[in-house]
Amino acid sequence: MKTQGTVFKYPDNVDTDVIIPARYLNTSDAKELAKHCMEDIDTEFVKKFTPGDVMVAGWNFGCGSSREHAPLVIKTCGTGCVIAKSFARIFYRNAINIGLPILECVEAAEEISANDQVSVDFDTGIITNLTTGKTYQAQPFPEFIQNIIQKGGLLASLKEV
Repeated sequence: MKTQGTVFKYPDNVDTDVIIPARYLNTSDAKELAKHCMEDIDTEFVKKFTPGDVMVAGWNFGCGSSREHAPLVIKTCGTGCVIAKSFARIFYRNAINIGLPILECVEAAEEISANDQVSVDFDTGIITNLTTGKTYQAQPFPEFIQNIIQKGGLLASLKEV
């Protein structure tokens, strides 16, 4: 599985209330919630974002509350991948559970800039900055987790069993 897109860059400790502000959680409609993704940190995100684009962030992305809404709205926007130095553990597991592609790679997160074009190969873990030509090696997920993500999440992957 591969993706390619424009980078949206974020700092350390982006919490779930920034990803989807709690004031919008009066609906469970993921498409409605996605209209407000990242708006408290990046007011232009939903206007400029196109499916396949990539989020790059620092340490502890997705910290804060444990709600699944945060990775769900990122996925619903059509995000190709989230690359971060590290993810909050509950966000990390929720991302896999709902089928949001994520990779941890400190060097890529430090060196890739906003608006760069990147390509990600999930099978190998290779992240290529198409703007600079530099490549980075992330640890790819084992095949069984890649299968969960490719099928659209844990529940969807279990339907085939």
